[in-house]
Parts: sequence; C-alpha cells; structure tokens
Amino acid sequence: MPYFERMRDVVSEPFSPDVIRQRTAAGWQMVAIEWKRELPDAEAPSERDFEEDVPYGLRVSDDCRRLEPDPVEHQVLMLIMDLLVEDFSYAEIVASLNEKGFHMRNGQPWNRVAVFRMIPRMIEVGPNFFSSGEWAERRQRIEHPHSDAMDRPAKHQPAWKNIFGRRTRD
Repeated sequence: MPYFERMRDVVSEPFSPDVIRQRTAAGWQMVAIEWKRELPDAEAPSERDFEEDVPYGLRVSDDCRRLEPDPVEHQVLMLIMDLLVEDFSYAEIVASLNEKGFHMRNGQPWNRVAVFRMIPRMIEVGPNFFSSGEWAERRQRIEHPHSDAMDRPAKHQPAWKNIFGRRTRD
C-alpha cells in the first residue's frame, strides 16, 4: 500500500502558475483547490442555522471544542437501558427515574413520551454501553436479581422468564 505525504499551501496573494510548475517538478500532485468568499448579508446564515441539540448524555466541554460525557445524563441512559433490558414498561421506567430525582433537560419530571423519544439515542449509545465495564456489573445484577432488590423498583417477573425461565424439579 503506497504512503502519501500531504501539504497544504495557504495562498495569500494572487495565484502564480510558477508555484504549480515548481511543485509538479518536485513530484507533487495537485489534489484540490479551495475557494472562499465573504457572504453578503442577504446570504449569511441565521442564528437558527447553528442551533443543534447536543445529544443526550453529552455536554460541551469547558474549552468548547468537543463533546464529553455528562455524568448525570449518562446515569439516566444507563438506568433506562437497564430497565428496558429487564422488560420494564415505560410507566415503570418513568416512575423509577422520577423517584431517583432525575429530571429532563428542561427541568420537568420524566414522562412516558420523553422516555419513548430516548429510544433512538439508546440505539446510538447501546453498543458503547454493552461493551463497557459498568454494563458488565449491571449484567451480573440482572442475572442475580436478589443481590440488589432494594435498588430496583418492584416488578413482576418479565414475560420471557415465565416462558423460558428455569423450572425446578418436584
């Protein structure tokens, strides 16, 4: 596989064909030419063009250069994921979130619609969660539910356990 070296020239004066000839003679190949212009006020983007929600579970870092995990929202996502995996209903998930004192970003208590709207985000973050060490600990709790009975809302056994659960011999 060939390796390439790249170089970017910033042109600050009128373009000179001599530069192209020099670079070509030295073995360089032109890849792109980029143009820019100042937009007139009529074409300038509005403030609304830059309004984009930060994905739930993330926040803007202190240096404003990247997104970083938000610890509280991360906990909420983990709890929702945990309860969904255990087959809890939306109403039970909402009750658990509100009992634990979690609120939506707008400060309101959680509701079923808000939890439902989190499903696409859960699909995005799910692969990262399932490969994390934190999820491995939660999985142990799921497999051994009596060890944390005080930490979970009361619930009937999931339907899949009734169908595929272990049967005891008489």
